[in-house]
Amino acid sequence: MRPEELARAAKEGAQGLAHEQTEKKNRVLSALERLLLAKKRSLIAENEKDVRKAEKEEMPQALIDRLRIDDKVINEMVESLRDVIQLPDPVGEIVKLWKRPSGLLVGRMRIPIGVICIIYESRPNVTIDAFSLCFKSGNGVILKGGSEALHSNRALFGLIREALAREGMQADVVQFVGTGDRAYLYELLKMTDAVDLVIPRGGEALIRSVVEHSRVPVLKHYKGVCSIYVDEWADTAQALDVCLNAKVQKPATCNAMETLLVHCAKADEFLPRMAELLRQKGVVIKGCEKVRRLIPDVEPASEQDWSEEYLDLILSVKIVETMDEAISHIKQYGSEHTDAIMTTDYNSAWRFLRSVNSSLVLVNASTRLNDGYQLGLGAEMGISTTRLHAFGPMGLEELTVTKFIAFGEGQLRA
Repeated sequence: MRPEELARAAKEGAQGLAHEQTEKKNRVLSALERLLLAKKRSLIAENEKDVRKAEKEEMPQALIDRLRIDDKVINEMVESLRDVIQLPDPVGEIVKLWKRPSGLLVGRMRIPIGVICIIYESRPNVTIDAFSLCFKSGNGVILKGGSEALHSNRALFGLIREALAREGMQADVVQFVGTGDRAYLYELLKMTDAVDLVIPRGGEALIRSVVEHSRVPVLKHYKGVCSIYVDEWADTAQALDVCLNAKVQKPATCNAMETLLVHCAKADEFLPRMAELLRQKGVVIKGCEKVRRLIPDVEPASEQDWSEEYLDLILSVKIVETMDEAISHIKQYGSEHTDAIMTTDYNSAWRFLRSVNSSLVLVNASTRLNDGYQLGLGAEMGISTTRLHAFGPMGLEELTVTKFIAFGEGQLRA
């Protein structure tokens, strides 16, 4: 199917879906949930083809881990679908109403965006998350996964189509780009009359390429240079646990900690213990001169390291004199993705929350929690680092826009 045919098919499907009943949409998601469980063996077998190819091409182990589908990943996809089913349908919701002096009652109603093209790498579970969120919010979706996960994504797409067919739904609401031909994708990104929004999820090179070639609005899931600032009033034991989790629980994710900032009054007590825990997990530490004087065998951090998204077991560490210095560092080198403070001081916590304008700012919690499922959105289309029209994890509501509605009693304009 040519790019223009695929895009127009998605648009036609989306026009019907926009007015579909919630119960029918939920039945499709329930059918998909059952199919994932019933056909998990064949799905894992298809995924194994992608994993073997990645191993043969000597992809980094962290990326292979993101690519792999096992029983745990399938159960997570099922749980995600169940959560989306339980969430309220945003389509048709009246956000607010107000009355004008003329008596005109004005409001805003949520409606679908239209057709969303999501371009993503590695993680096949994004196929299920993207479909479920777009489908329940009344949007058509075009799925373009990476070539490294082609067998896995094609198998998941087949299950989605089967679930739609079982419930008598229009299959065109979801489309799949099965070619790695960039010219095909670039042509699709010009289809402004059929595609309403593009969401790229992946590395910096992917996002820049999409932005450069797209005529359709792009909502960027940009890189995560995430920092944790350990304040002088931090609870040491808590800070050790949180920082270790933020770095090593899944280092190849955009919400993993890449920079650790420590107040000078806390450094002697905290950093040697933190370094030991990190090294036990295989983390390479790059530090400023103050860190290197305190902890032996730390590699020197370069200027480039402070803005680096490693996506690996590497961490930049800096000792700061004040909270102002920590905040300035985050503003200069961060990516407005996720940042956190460890502190027991109420005023410090609120000052950090007000001063750091990332998509999620946390107090005494791991940056790994910036995730749609963890924050109660059911799943996410990605974490937007663009401020228009959504900022942070994109759940159902973020996949809608609002239109104005008005109720009158014959009012005229004078």
